[in-house]
Amino acid sequence: MAAPARRARNGRLVTGMAAGALLLPFFAGSGSATPQPGTGPIFEDGQAQIVPEFSDSSAWIRQQLWVETEFDSDGDGRPDRVHVDVTRPHQTETEDLRVPVIYETSPYYAGTAAVDSQLSWFWDVHHEIGKEPPERQPAPQIPHRPDRTSVSNSHVNEWVRRGFAVVHSESPGTGLSQGCPTIGGANESRAPKAVVDWLNGRATAYTSVDGDEEVDAYWSTGKVGMTGTSYNGTLPIAAATTGVEGLEAIVPVAAISEWYDYFRSNGTVKHPGGGASPEGTWRGEDADVLYDFVNSGYPETRDYCDETVRDGTMLAEMDRADGDYNEFWAARSYLADAGNIQAATLFAHGFNDWNVMPQQAVQLYEALREQGTPVQAYFHQGGHGGAPPLEMMNRWFTRYLWDHENDVENDPRVRIAHGSDRFDTTAFDDYPNPDTANVTFLPQAGGAEVGGFTSLTLPEATTETLEDDYTHLAGDLAQAESSDHRLLYATPVLSEDLHLSGTPSITVRLASSKPAANLSVMLVRLPWTGSPLSAASVVTRGWADPRNHRSLTDSEALIPGEFYDVTFDVQSTDKIIAKGQQLGLMIFSSDHQHTLRPEPGTELTVDLAGTSIDLPVVGGPLAVGICADEDTRETVVIRGEDSGVPNHTLAGTCTINHHILDEAEWENHGDFVRHVGRVADQLRAAGVITPRERGQLVRAAARSAR
Repeated sequence: MAAPARRARNGRLVTGMAAGALLLPFFAGSGSATPQPGTGPIFEDGQAQIVPEFSDSSAWIRQQLWVETEFDSDGDGRPDRVHVDVTRPHQTETEDLRVPVIYETSPYYAGTAAVDSQLSWFWDVHHEIGKEPPERQPAPQIPHRPDRTSVSNSHVNEWVRRGFAVVHSESPGTGLSQGCPTIGGANESRAPKAVVDWLNGRATAYTSVDGDEEVDAYWSTGKVGMTGTSYNGTLPIAAATTGVEGLEAIVPVAAISEWYDYFRSNGTVKHPGGGASPEGTWRGEDADVLYDFVNSGYPETRDYCDETVRDGTMLAEMDRADGDYNEFWAARSYLADAGNIQAATLFAHGFNDWNVMPQQAVQLYEALREQGTPVQAYFHQGGHGGAPPLEMMNRWFTRYLWDHENDVENDPRVRIAHGSDRFDTTAFDDYPNPDTANVTFLPQAGGAEVGGFTSLTLPEATTETLEDDYTHLAGDLAQAESSDHRLLYATPVLSEDLHLSGTPSITVRLASSKPAANLSVMLVRLPWTGSPLSAASVVTRGWADPRNHRSLTDSEALIPGEFYDVTFDVQSTDKIIAKGQQLGLMIFSSDHQHTLRPEPGTELTVDLAGTSIDLPVVGGPLAVGICADEDTRETVVIRGEDSGVPNHTLAGTCTINHHILDEAEWENHGDFVRHVGRVADQLRAAGVITPRERGQLVRAAARSAR
């Protein structure tokens, strides 16, 4: 059908209001630039304010309708229709006011399948890696509720009073929406696109799921902002990847950008965690489990959806035996379609979210930043969820939905809460912190108890062995004074705060006693505080399948006893390890809360000479206060040669002398001199020494061969 004519935009200053307040009514049918009487939004300090005339909820207009999509995912030969409800100020009818839309869509609104404490219909995680899992039990059916007259009331009280309409819709195959759930499939992106199209006059809506009485969105300006948390936050990203015109802004909270990374990790079959259950809150969850969890749609199409989507696609292609990346997961990559995203995006994510993990936000944030899409981020130290402060969201939606020039695009790009109060934030120009540089840390022998962990050493030529045993919680292993089931390496007590900001990358050189094994790593604050399940001491963590050491798409059996280099990123972080604490690296095999649980007993032997982790340190190598002993020499002395350069204090008790590894056994003198040159370059770049002093250090190193 034809799009309705665009309405003219008019505005007038309102007297008697606080300074900076502006009322901008949008009226239909006015071709004149002359201000028109009526009610409109009020802006103050760059934010849409509560308008008394919009605040009477009994006068709000509420509609229920079905938007027709361009796909048929339930196989009935007709385009699927999605169930939508609208709540808008009555002035959109009585005064012909046009307003923008805050929109949330979800597969959860009509209810979910009952989950017992044993997760009895989830996948059994007790099986050998690389083997087909035991058959999964059927999930209980979700009762269909055809009598529902609305979708949701979330956001309504917050935004309708500020002059927005609020729209909700149910995902395909859930509630009163037709179609099949696909858990990241194309129809879940195209369904909200159809709703945005309807709000812009490009799609048709009806008063019933199978009727022909049309409903127009004549009250809409066509500008839409989407938000939500978890799955509800993922769907705005999905919609934005279609490039749909009119979706101006999204605020995804704890959202997924890669479905593979939600259920897998570097080849490892992994399940989402979080919560206080020692068994793992969602152990054994996978795409087909989540499908059953939300499959609340029309009973007459469920058999078709089960057969074609769950059993015909998911069970056949998602691969719980090997965990490799394949076409099934590639089709569920929003990151791959980031180039289509035009909507201004404000991310919100917790660095202790072990359900939808921090990398999900960080990787898409970086992609949007690099391609020039307007993007900002709010990070906190909490777990799953946590929307941005209302002020941030309001400024975002006010700017991009009302076109109110509040300069939000020039706000600090990133705000991070480092303490327990998630609204006490610090502004940064970017993420990672622009002052970050990678520092390579190496483990030192003694990991069965607690070995060393430092950037001020050379690799150590030794191996250490651990025995896999999934029955131990990671938090228990990190607290143990010694254990056969993990290797733990820790810095000396920090003499200065250590700020990590970014995505660490680790290489573990290992040999397995079996053809397949889990590999898990965790960075921790020591001493551990709280229960074994507490996130307070977890800095970050990661998982990998050593069989994917060469390729994420083709795993290969390990040759027992042969060493392999396994390199992977762990989860992004931005945390401060306080002075007086230690930073620890724990290497273990099966993670009780996140991985499959093979029979205990597999041995992993770690070659320390080939094992290292690059940590993103704010301030770089010179900012690491990990020197246990003081060096009180007044000048830098290199193997007995006095350089004459003052022995400046760097971080905590560390000095320049600490960074010159003149007691290490270098393979040759040339390598040692080059090492001194690299340290001298770092000192020079940081403004610690002059160019002349740099030369003095290198010449002293060269003389030290005599």
